[in-house]
Amino acid sequence: MVTVGLVGYGYWGPNVARNLNNNPNYNFKIICDKRVKRIKKAKELYGESVEYSLEFDDLINDDNIEMIALAVETSAHYELAKKVLLAGKHVYVEKPFTDNVMQAEELKRIADQKGLLIHVDHIMVYHPIIKKIKQIIDSGELGDIIYYDCSRINLGQLKNDVSSMWDLSVHDLSIIDYLSNGPIPRDIKALGKNAYSEKPSVTFLSIEFENFIANVTASWVSPIKERRIIIAGTKKMLVYDDVDVLNKLIVYDKGFDKIEDMEYADYVIKSRSGEGVIPKLEQSDALYNSLEHFRNCICSGVQSATNADAAIRVIKILEQADQRMEK
Repeated sequence: MVTVGLVGYGYWGPNVARNLNNNPNYNFKIICDKRVKRIKKAKELYGESVEYSLEFDDLINDDNIEMIALAVETSAHYELAKKVLLAGKHVYVEKPFTDNVMQAEELKRIADQKGLLIHVDHIMVYHPIIKKIKQIIDSGELGDIIYYDCSRINLGQLKNDVSSMWDLSVHDLSIIDYLSNGPIPRDIKALGKNAYSEKPSVTFLSIEFENFIANVTASWVSPIKERRIIIAGTKKMLVYDDVDVLNKLIVYDKGFDKIEDMEYADYVIKSRSGEGVIPKLEQSDALYNSLEHFRNCICSGVQSATNADAAIRVIKILEQADQRMEK
């Protein structure tokens, strides 16, 4: 049993609260938000089953709380997470981890020094479909990965504190990092356009890794909603389409084969277009999985799959992409 407090009951906080409350292995003790209206909203759902506070320090000073979940704006992540760690508590932080690499690395140093754990909620890593894709890739079924093509676009949900890349592409970057075991980029190219927001609302990011390339598109200015990842391998290819209600994941036996032929130089390339297979998928909630994973990490004293190191790799790419766009 892990005793936890939640800070932030705005956009994402209610989802975190619901999953903490539904997990019998958490002692969900308190909800904190500086806005009275939000606290009243929480009380309507949870009544006297949890405590409530307008003061963050109430959670920091509570020796019974082992972990604090931060569901606040990105700009507040660093300051609050630092206070949590200095108070000797494990911390769960929404994505993106911090505003920059320097802040993230400092939080990692504090956690390491104090023997504490950081869990960044790169939620897609805990999605059952991404777990299935990881199994497929690791089994060698796709062969060597050639490229990732990721598109996360929709109309609306404009934000001014982060760009569409920091808000949307962070999901795809965390997925690529997880599926490919944390590779370091060789080169990064990026384009962005400010439209209706203070920071880029449309971004195009291209990354070259040692063994594959990735294209990541993010937009709040699109006539359609798309949440799609194409992964092409030398043996097979797959498409994960989160908008498709019926067939979210399809593995295609499509690609090219080398055919030895003495009449040609050495060989010829012949296209292969086999059937598509829809894998059997488990049904589970990604956020619940994320929180349960972190609880297990705390109980067993092991690092989270989306720890500070994983988050830093993602933020480094985002920072370099910002620099490319500024140029």
